[in-house]
Amino acid sequence: MNSRMRILLLSPTVLPTVTGNALTAERWRRALEEKGVIAKVLASVGLGASVLGEEIERFHPDVIHAHHALRAGCLLLGPHAPNSGSPPPWVVSPAGTDINGDFMNGLRGEVLSRVFHSARAIIAQGPATLQRLGEILPQLNGRIFPVPKSVAWFGEEEIRLRELAGCRPGEILFFLPAGIRPVKRNLECLIGLEKVHSARPGARVVFAGPPLDEEYASRLEKEIRRSAAFARWIRLLPPAVMRSAYEAADVVLNTSHSEGLSNSLLEAMAAGRPLLAADITGNRAPLLGKNGDEPSGLLFDLHDPEDFPRQAMRLIDDQNLRSALGLAGKKRAAGWPSPGDEADGLIKAYEFALQSSGENQVLNG
Repeated sequence: MNSRMRILLLSPTVLPTVTGNALTAERWRRALEEKGVIAKVLASVGLGASVLGEEIERFHPDVIHAHHALRAGCLLLGPHAPNSGSPPPWVVSPAGTDINGDFMNGLRGEVLSRVFHSARAIIAQGPATLQRLGEILPQLNGRIFPVPKSVAWFGEEEIRLRELAGCRPGEILFFLPAGIRPVKRNLECLIGLEKVHSARPGARVVFAGPPLDEEYASRLEKEIRRSAAFARWIRLLPPAVMRSAYEAADVVLNTSHSEGLSNSLLEAMAAGRPLLAADITGNRAPLLGKNGDEPSGLLFDLHDPEDFPRQAMRLIDDQNLRSALGLAGKKRAAGWPSPGDEADGLIKAYEFALQSSGENQVLNG
């Protein structure tokens, strides 16, 4: 490995904005630098082609890594290259929305196809992502690199989440850490929990995440005010308190209609918290595990509006079930790859991108 490899990581959001994409990019940056790689993280949302070109000119990356094919990779289809020399090769790590919905959506699908075919390597994290990429891009199988996903905590500071939620002893706190946008179904989750609270008045919920869709977030804010008896929204939880926040919750939620492999599910399992998650392809593997694994949570049917409240009340009513699910998740998390293992997988994809770029230059020279 070239110990001085330079990697430019493009992510839709970066710290201090606290989103799954931002935390993933920061986890990668830190782990790559531990391996001797020089890594820089840059937010792609709102980034123009000229600014990207200037950043490339200034940083001189060996490889560009676009995390999120549509919201980051599409920038690399434009005139971003340095003024001299060959443009750096790039790799892409797709989001769940890239491969589960947008790929089949007209113009967006055409753009995504160009991104995938232009990338030197495609990074797949999680079995659902690997399987889906094989289905939609069978001709690119030689460029698809499975990379293990890890969990990293960015501090051990405490937060009194239950106090912030107005949660009294004996009440059950649900926790949904996710940016506020339609794919995460934060608002739909609140509506479902209103039914739960009507039947189980001791139920409480905290939503934690920045507004990523202003219109949708405005609707959620209005409903949160109306539901103040049992619901709170915290726009920013610093990364250093996230472990404490998970451990304070009784149940961690994922209500998305599309996921690759969710950070929040893995983090909840590492913190020993039971899960309640939408029954979608990306969520099944972390909840159900492999043959012989005990489940780490319950799945609910997105197409049955009564199933989410039903499963939530099962968890409220059965402390033994919550404990068993949380312990199963924590046991499985103990055997997961480390951030260093994850970085090794990324580096293999980067080295492949550099090698294939060099081969193409020879062939085209």
